[in-house]
Amino acid sequence: MKTILITFTMLFAGTLSYGQNKNAKASIQVDGVCMMCKKRIEKASIKTKGVKSAVWNVDTHELRLIFDENKTSIGQIESNVTAVGHDTKSFVASKEAYGSLYPCCKYRDESVIQDHK
Repeated sequence: MKTILITFTMLFAGTLSYGQNKNAKASIQVDGVCMMCKKRIEKASIKTKGVKSAVWNVDTHELRLIFDENKTSIGQIESNVTAVGHDTKSFVASKEAYGSLYPCCKYRDESVIQDHK
């Protein structure tokens, strides 16, 4: 009986240590229009502690991430992306952050969007 209890305790402790993924994959939508936006979005993501890979697609606006869930979260990554001026589905960049973007990167402006097509 004692060995069964010890065995179950060890199994339970082992599963707790694997509760969060060190190589979690996720994708989020991030607004932007050009290669300068791509560089800025990826840089803001990579600077987030725990992010191992960040690749943003200009055409689909999808940011693909590989990150350590023990060190960061999707919310933290999105917060860092909005801090540099780019909207996500969950967060909107502040007026100051959006205003600091180069004129060609103003993705909320319809004429800029048309210029990049």
